[in-house]
Amino acid sequence: MQGDPEVIELLNEQLTAELTAINQYFLHAKLQDHKGWTKLAQYTRAESFDEMRHAEVLTDRILLLDGLPNYQRLFHVSVGQTVTEMFQADRQIEVEAIDRLRRGVEIMRAKGDITSANVFEAILADEEHHIDYLETQLDLIDKLGEALYLSTTIEQSQPDASGPGTH
Repeated sequence: MQGDPEVIELLNEQLTAELTAINQYFLHAKLQDHKGWTKLAQYTRAESFDEMRHAEVLTDRILLLDGLPNYQRLFHVSVGQTVTEMFQADRQIEVEAIDRLRRGVEIMRAKGDITSANVFEAILADEEHHIDYLETQLDLIDKLGEALYLSTTIEQSQPDASGPGTH
């Protein structure tokens, strides 16, 4: 089915954003895990996988419209060194996505491509949920301080109950 070139470009632009977010969140998850913030790392890794699902849906839609998904480009990946910087960088990527998705929905509806608009709206709902999470975490850090906030993200490993030499 031949799609509108502008719609295909909007889908590809959002695909680029999703591919960028996958990388940024995955790297943040690995950094968080490395620093011992295991609960936070698990959440961030799951967000990376959510972005991967968005990329898959966008890829499928582009292909259905006889377009070519562009996996060759990425936007700038912002890597935070502190948890606050990570959340701020992730929040920025979501703010940009929300603006892009809202603009895309309007254009797609105006062109009569309701299905592509619905795809964007579904992704938009996920991104709004994620930005709410990030803003809540940044607010908690502001109220508690980064050290106290991070103390809630650490998962202590359990000692081996079988004792030494029993393996």
